[in-house]
Amino acid sequence: SVMSNSDNNDNSLIKNNGKGVETAGAEGGSSEGSSDPYAKSSYRQYVLGILTTTYVFNFVDRQILSILQEPIKAELGLSDTQLGLLTGFAFAVFYITMGLPIARWADTGVRRSIIAFSLGLWSLMTALSGMAQNFFHLLLARMGVGVGEAGATPPAHSMISDIFPPERRVTAIAVYNTGVNIGMLAGFLIGGWVLEAFGWRAALFTVGLPGILLAIIIRLTVAEPKRRVPVNTDQAAAGPSLMATAKRLWQSKTYRYIAIAGAMSNFTSIGLFVWMPPFLSRSFQLGPGEIGTWLALSIGVGGAAGTYFSGAMTDKLGERDVRWYAWLPAAALSVSLPLVAATLLSGSSLVSLLFFLIPAALAAAYFAPLIAMTHSLVDDNMRAMSSAMTLLIINLIGLGLGPLCIGYVSDLLLDSHGAESLRQSMLLLLPLSFAISIVCYMLAAPHLARESRYANS
Repeated sequence: SVMSNSDNNDNSLIKNNGKGVETAGAEGGSSEGSSDPYAKSSYRQYVLGILTTTYVFNFVDRQILSILQEPIKAELGLSDTQLGLLTGFAFAVFYITMGLPIARWADTGVRRSIIAFSLGLWSLMTALSGMAQNFFHLLLARMGVGVGEAGATPPAHSMISDIFPPERRVTAIAVYNTGVNIGMLAGFLIGGWVLEAFGWRAALFTVGLPGILLAIIIRLTVAEPKRRVPVNTDQAAAGPSLMATAKRLWQSKTYRYIAIAGAMSNFTSIGLFVWMPPFLSRSFQLGPGEIGTWLALSIGVGGAAGTYFSGAMTDKLGERDVRWYAWLPAAALSVSLPLVAATLLSGSSLVSLLFFLIPAALAAAYFAPLIAMTHSLVDDNMRAMSSAMTLLIINLIGLGLGPLCIGYVSDLLLDSHGAESLRQSMLLLLPLSFAISIVCYMLAAPHLARESRYANS
């Protein structure tokens, strides 16, 4: 179990009533004189499971467009650059813009309610994407999905860090982050087979509407965990400012390196996951059902296992030497780099997919250590804001520019390489992003040993 009871008694849920900071009432899920539901291991596991399920819906709705790209492109007459905008920049710009104010809200507000509202919004906008009649309609819907999904991860990270002590935090975040892979599994499977049977519009309806029900469940069954912040101070009640958090992070040499490393890691993983379905379709003429099944197994099953075990391994190794929080992502990327190159260079669909198994499993190995390193560099009541700032950086470059740059270069190479322009674009851009990530993680490690609050714990 990733649960631990060692951090129950030192939590303190705060609420500003104009006279200072006090224990919260029913809205926080706990009141004075009542027991803390998070004292029960079973409830802690339930909430982590609910948050992970929310992240599953997050990535189902975010990534399903990747396997639907080819029929959408044909019906709406789109270019690869426009597809890159829809799958990347149009989503990312609103995801990023709304991320900081929502994280500021999460550092002082009721996080479970923020998550529930956000989930309902992005689920509705995903369903509305299925009604789009042109590029502009789909663009607006994807922007709405980005606004909604901005309210999921920073509050969830903050809740998880309040539920678990530092020595269990990476494992807990890794469990949460398996939602990425499980969401991709569901998105590829549902998207691929519903697309073949009923079309791309039905696929968007199918994955969008159930999220509204989950939002109601969260609001009714999840209690707000107590916060680990100093009590009886106006500053604690107000929460840290954006500038205070940004200043704290910018002063850290560790953070400067891991922010770049995380951004380029995200560029690589998002670029692969968004463009692998069109690559397999164009270069090997595979059908959407077959593509969805293969990618569901490799990215979904393999990726979830790789994400969890890399997080657990980081926790274990990090107890010996905190630099493993940076070394392990660098090692995962180093293993993946030649295998990704082999995936893209292969002339056989089967060989290409087999080479892709390990990179798919390790693609998100960087994320849980990245968030844990970030949280170790700031005060406890800066966690949601620091997560949002980290997500802003890695998503601006990785999610925003990754699909767009690959699509744009593919269009540039279309006249000279035809259907293979996408393969060539990925071969040009992805190895470079791998190399930058590896170097930056290695440069961050010695600074982390000096700057992390847990370096000597």
